Amino acid sequence: MDLSMPGLGGKSRLGALLAHFSVIEDSRPPHRVAYPLAEVLLLAVCGTIADCDGYDHAAAWGEAHLAFLRRFLPYHHGVPTGRWLTILMNRINPRQFLACFTDWVRACWPDRPELVAIDGKTARRSHDLGAGQPALHLVSAFATTSGLVLGQEAVADKSNELAAIPVLLERLAEAGGFEGAIVTIDAIACNGDVARAVRAAGADYLLAIKANQPTLRREIEIFFADAPQASLERAGDIDKGHGRIEQRTVTVAREVEWLRGDRRFPGELRLPDVAAVIKVASRAELKDRCRFETRYCITSAKLVAQAAANALRSHWRIENQLHWVLDVVFKDDQSRLRKGHGAKTMAAVRHFAINHLRQAEEPARPPHTGSRRKTSKPPARRKNSIKLPRKCAAWDTQYLGTILNAKIR
Repeated sequence: MDLSMPGLGGKSRLGALLAHFSVIEDSRPPHRVAYPLAEVLLLAVCGTIADCDGYDHAAAWGEAHLAFLRRFLPYHHGVPTGRWLTILMNRINPRQFLACFTDWVRACWPDRPELVAIDGKTARRSHDLGAGQPALHLVSAFATTSGLVLGQEAVADKSNELAAIPVLLERLAEAGGFEGAIVTIDAIACNGDVARAVRAAGADYLLAIKANQPTLRREIEIFFADAPQASLERAGDIDKGHGRIEQRTVTVAREVEWLRGDRRFPGELRLPDVAAVIKVASRAELKDRCRFETRYCITSAKLVAQAAANALRSHWRIENQLHWVLDVVFKDDQSRLRKGHGAKTMAAVRHFAINHLRQAEEPARPPHTGSRRKTSKPPARRKNSIKLPRKCAAWDTQYLGTILNAKIR
């Protein structure tokens, strides 16, 4: 596959993106195509990167920056209106589009992820009460170390997450893409089918145990209460922020032969290759009170206590660096797309934009010329910020071109 495109130097992420877009089927008769599918998709991605929160805004941005878009594709008939762009995006096969996204991520970032968090999010205003259509619920896989979205799977509602996770894992595991990774999932996925799907992908699972598995949770509580202290390994840390000081102690026990015994009662939870159980005890000091919490996890990875603590902390980055960004920066919960495949397609387009922006260089800042005293200390950089690069991409097409033309390493 040639990833070099007109207007691009060498192999770039945009070149890979356009190459993968070319395999998506266009159901329109060729003689009636004024706006080729690749041009439509490029407009949607560029507009979303450039601070447009809907197809109408993306179409208006494309009309104002048509010369920039023609650096990459012809756009002989210009760009479609917002209405046409909405109709065209609604017709795209979401299954092919999601597969295209996964293949593009694999081509641009071939390194295997170390820590992957899987969680679901609902686009709250994508429901259609008149048609009896529930809001879109998307299960995403997020590489917490690099901050990249690896893939997603759409489901009817939150209760169907369990069916979507094995499908998502199977797609991501192609060509050994998950070998050696640790996959963290919240308590809803603490069951044998999901654990076996993770192991079949060549990865290790790290699953939370909550009220959905009361028998297993109670057994682990008793085990930690009675276990010899010499057989346990601990690691602790202190975190300050958001008006609180939180102290956490992570305890790892690797003597888990009692979990591998013969079945003791019908319906007992059986997880493959259990290597350790983990206890997380936290104490949070708030302004007017203290809050205590104890959580338990089970894993197939042979983790030391500090590695277990890092993996558990990293899971919440999917909330802070993906779900929060979608809601606050991309206004995902305010989107009213609900006809056809529009909501699913736009969700994937936002993930395309997040991955481009997450790896973008920080926008250059003009030198300070005010009367304030100069210091040798440079301003602190906000790590993994997306809002500022998105604004700068809307203001400066040269910076947007830098984001799109980033080379594949």
